[in-house]
This record gives sequence, C-alpha cells and structure tokens, in this order.
Amino acid sequence: MKNLISMLKGGDRRSIGRVNEVVRTVIKEPERFRELVDGLLTDDEVVRMRCADTIEKVAQARPDWLKPHTNFFLEEAAGHSQQEIRWHMAQIMPLLPLTPPQRAHAIQLLMGYLEDTSGIVRVNAMQALAEFSRHDAQLGKRIVPLIKTIMKNGTQAVRARGRRLLAQLEAERRSNAHQDQ
Repeated sequence: MKNLISMLKGGDRRSIGRVNEVVRTVIKEPERFRELVDGLLTDDEVVRMRCADTIEKVAQARPDWLKPHTNFFLEEAAGHSQQEIRWHMAQIMPLLPLTPPQRAHAIQLLMGYLEDTSGIVRVNAMQALAEFSRHDAQLGKRIVPLIKTIMKNGTQAVRARGRRLLAQLEAERRSNAHQDQ
C-alpha cells in the first residue's frame, strides 16, 4: 500500500504532482481519505497544498466523505494562512453538510477571504458565497453589491468571475420570480 503523503511530496507549489493519481487511489480506497485530512497539518507546504487539492477533487465526487471532518475544515483548515489551502477550502465549504451556526461561520470565513491578497482565494470565495446565496435570499441581497465592489478593484480574473456570477445570480433571480407568479 502506497503512502499517500509521500506520493504528494516533491516539486513546488506550481505543480499538482501526483494529485490525480492520489484521487483515483482514495476513490478506490475510501478509508484512506483521513490520510489527506491529516496531511493538511503537515509542515510541508507542498504536501498541504496537494492534500487540499486532492480533498477538493474527491469531494466533488463524494461530498458525503466530508461530513466527519466538517468541524476540522471550518475550525482548522479554513483558518490556515496558506493561500492554496484557503482557495480549496472555499471550494469545499459549499459541499459541507452544515448546521445553521456552521453555515454562518463558513459565510463569515468566506467574507474574510474576500480580503485575501490572492486573487484565486477571492474568486473562489465569491463563487462559494454565490453558491450559499442560492438558498438564502438575505445573503443574496448582500452578495450582489459585494461582488460589484470587489470587481472594481479586482484582477481581470476576479472581474471575469464576478461578471459570470452576477449573470448567473440574475438569471436565477428572474427564474425564481417567474416561478413565484
């Protein structure tokens, strides 16, 4: 049995290394998912980044595997200062099965991510907040002006994602208004 953490070592933060191979391994051997969660606590920033990437990719296929680790993701991982962990946590948070207080905490974390120096973190936070707002009209009212504000000073990627999110949110709002009539 291959050690997943050792498979994720080496190189630098500009490459994903063997992440896709580890994803395939974990999908076949679900009991190993915990190794990735534990890997977020390693001292090796490359391994931490790749563990976060792998968790996010596995979660897209198996979001139910996140449930036992929800508190860890919200309390430990999401508060990490490493930008790559933050941008993957922004992608993971909407997949988590959250209680109302946990949901409020996740939204608070994502709001903080909007102030991050990394454009990728900001873009993923906007996306996550937009996803949360699809089931929360109050948040929806807050997120649209917030996205517009972020777009004003954002990078080209932030502005492009903001335009796409605003268009999606507006289309959903019109669709919901039409259904309510």
